[in-house]
Amino acid sequence: MVTVFGVDPVQAALQRILEALAVGEPVNDSVERRFVDLKEEPGRRDRSGAIRPGERSNEQAASVLAAALACMANTPGGGALLVGVSDAGDVIGTELDDEWLRHRIWEITGRALTVDAAEVTIRSRRLLVLRAPQAVEPVRVGGKVQWRVGPSCVDVDANTWHSKRMEVLDYDWSSAASDVGIDAIRPAALGHARDLLRDSGETHAGELAAESDMNLLRRLNVVTGDGHLTNAGALAFVGRKQPCLDYIRRDHSGGDSRLRLRRSGRSLLEELVDVLQAVEANNPLAHVQRGPVEGQLSMLPRRTAREAIVNGLAHREWGIAEPTVVEHVGNLLRVTSPGGFFGGVTPDNILTHPSRSRNKALTELLASLRVAEREGIGVDRMYADMLAFGHTAPEIGEVEGPYVRTTLIGDEPDVAWIGWLRSLVPPQRADAVNALLMLRWLLQYGWIDAASTARLIQDTESVARVALRQLEAVKAGGPPVIVRVAGVPDDAPPAWRPHADCIALLKSLDVAAGRARELPTRSAVAASYAQGRGRISSTELGSLVGADPTNMGRVLKALENQGILRPARTARRGKGFHYRYDEPDRLEQDHNQGKNHHGTDQ
Repeated sequence: MVTVFGVDPVQAALQRILEALAVGEPVNDSVERRFVDLKEEPGRRDRSGAIRPGERSNEQAASVLAAALACMANTPGGGALLVGVSDAGDVIGTELDDEWLRHRIWEITGRALTVDAAEVTIRSRRLLVLRAPQAVEPVRVGGKVQWRVGPSCVDVDANTWHSKRMEVLDYDWSSAASDVGIDAIRPAALGHARDLLRDSGETHAGELAAESDMNLLRRLNVVTGDGHLTNAGALAFVGRKQPCLDYIRRDHSGGDSRLRLRRSGRSLLEELVDVLQAVEANNPLAHVQRGPVEGQLSMLPRRTAREAIVNGLAHREWGIAEPTVVEHVGNLLRVTSPGGFFGGVTPDNILTHPSRSRNKALTELLASLRVAEREGIGVDRMYADMLAFGHTAPEIGEVEGPYVRTTLIGDEPDVAWIGWLRSLVPPQRADAVNALLMLRWLLQYGWIDAASTARLIQDTESVARVALRQLEAVKAGGPPVIVRVAGVPDDAPPAWRPHADCIALLKSLDVAAGRARELPTRSAVAASYAQGRGRISSTELGSLVGADPTNMGRVLKALENQGILRPARTARRGKGFHYRYDEPDRLEQDHNQGKNHHGTDQ
């Protein structure tokens, strides 16, 4: 089931109960109850007490079981439920679908609790074992916090929970001592650790690689004073019964698997190195010999692929037996790791939210071995590397289970874009992830302001304004890369557009690279600007697209006819005349269409 090094009181209690049930012995307080509870599936009996046929989903059962598991998670050491057995020890069984149940428990607990689920068979009856890991924050169901006192769950207020369990709030499973001695370390794992340190090319890392085995382990902070490994050390250098990684390589979606790496009985480091080597071997190189970009570039940035895989190990829930799955299909890499987002991180704040790992010691170990970035840096680098190659940004989200899934979509590197970025000065500002996100937005929509930048970089408008000022100072040859949009009212926040000369430079690089870049039409720029700003004038549109304002009436009138814009006054003339944005649904469709056309109206 779960990853535990040493004696596991929950598993030991569970095993005693299963053995008693298997031979028909009574299950009483002498066999259970502190860590394990028996639960007949709620809703299975009718009024007469007869057992109804089981179903794969049962909302009543999910609610009751979620509350019981939250109670166990709030209790030091966590606990487990054996579902399908009555309090009297009658083996009834259950037909509940374990994946459906896991997901419903996660939802009912406010996405705070991810349980491990496993099937067992006792006297020809299917039972479910649901394991709740110890929570680092109180898990609520129905607004209540409960924890376990003996065999019962009792209410506890959040202040008491925090005051009596402050040490649990900082609990890190990976830093805790295991009962695995250093004599269990696999020599190949130590060898990989030294290779990773040497391959980094850093002087300090090379010196660390040359240390004796014991000194290396001590400096990596994975060995205790009595010679035992921490859980992070046991996982990295010894391994667990179940595979930590499952790598599948396919040439195309729906194709047969060409390579499968799913090996148990090995250390995490051995598995990780094998998978990283497989990804590298199946990451084609593009040979580039054009303009300012020459040499070989991977379809997927190497550092990004590595970071995605390592994050799927460092931040996952190790209380679940499933491996971290790495699907490598064509030039797409998808990493799915057990457990949802942790510590308040969401897809909407992942770039800026303070990082908090479930497994601090494991994260630090992987960073010390130079196989991953330090906590909170890796996601920024993943975004920057993908955008710098001209690829779409990483897709990082939560899916049913729950799992965190990271998707990287590689392709032929955008040579013109790479060359254009290299022409920008100062380069350190142009290469920053905020600048890359803003530049991509500018090419897609033709304008930007503080409000759109704040959403894009997942930060405040104050930070966005600073980012815009910094980008305003970046130049492509002579002119700045962005300039202010003319015609913006004095009482409105400023907006920016790409400088025409910078766009011309990018187009010339496109021609040299033999490609035609998709840029938004004038209509798409006007509709997007009106949606984001609430208004648009012919002066603003002329500035946005580099044309005479007197020629913009046709574009704006066409958008009015489509119901996207409406005139601010019926006279349609005079100083300050402009259009207001009108229909959001239609505009969304126009945005999508505009991205599929070139930069002139059809």
